[in-house]
Amino acid sequence: MKKFLILFSLLGILLSPSAWAQTEESNWYTQLQAMDASQLTLLIILGIVLLVIVVLLLLMVYLMTFMASTLRKEDPSFADEPTWWESFKERFVTGKLDEVGSKDEAGKMMADHSYDGITELDNFMPPWLRYVFIITIVFGVVYFVNYSVLGIGKTGVEEYEEELRLEAIAAEARQSTMLASIDETNVEEDRSPDAIAAGKGIFEANCAACHAQDGGGGVGPNLTDAYWIHGGSIKEVFSVIKYGVVAKGMVPWEDQLSPVEIQQVSSFILSLSGTTPANPKEPQGELVVPGQGETVTDSTAVVAML
Repeated sequence: MKKFLILFSLLGILLSPSAWAQTEESNWYTQLQAMDASQLTLLIILGIVLLVIVVLLLLMVYLMTFMASTLRKEDPSFADEPTWWESFKERFVTGKLDEVGSKDEAGKMMADHSYDGITELDNFMPPWLRYVFIITIVFGVVYFVNYSVLGIGKTGVEEYEEELRLEAIAAEARQSTMLASIDETNVEEDRSPDAIAAGKGIFEANCAACHAQDGGGGVGPNLTDAYWIHGGSIKEVFSVIKYGVVAKGMVPWEDQLSPVEIQQVSSFILSLSGTTPANPKEPQGELVVPGQGETVTDSTAVVAML
């Protein structure tokens, strides 16, 4: 009975959550929450089947032990026969040990390894340790052939590079999703050199015909002064470019330009503020405080705010 208690204890330790603890990012509880109803049902069924199999195996072991003890009681000739557990332990765990004081044990004594009357015996390697040693050798050979000779398995460096590649793809996808979600409610001015250069190219290809190459204005208004017809903040400029002002001849560009391209050209237009065009057009619209996007209708108020 003591053996079964030990077996049940080991089984409980193996099945406990702490025995299979993982990192927070990939623990079993998080994975369990991500499963749908059909997956949970299948997992429960597999768990029940596994539990039934374990119970049946334990029951078989118990019945074998019970039958062996019964046969020993009924037939004294079986009393000297070792139990299945003793046979298993002798073959795979401890090996055959010599009896204390026997002739074989005396022959294994190592006289030079005697301390305080305790003499070391030159015993063989226990079977379980020998099997572990053999398994490690086989594993090492297979590992070396798989990774170094055949090159089938990925080395640590290769796995790291593959993870970097996959993360770069995922980061690019996230960046594309984020850029595609830019609109007039969340757009921010981008003054990075790359963004300004890209915005300048878009402006010269699509906007210069109406606003001049230097933004001084032509058919369209001057974009270099502090006066704006529809507002001078990044969100307002973005909205005008995206939806256009058909009544004023400004066509919508949302079908020709992507959200990030509209952000870039809007940032470039705002960067023209304060520059000196060759032939500036007269101011149109209302005065806007530079950098704040606030419309000011009285020039005195501008002096007060500055």
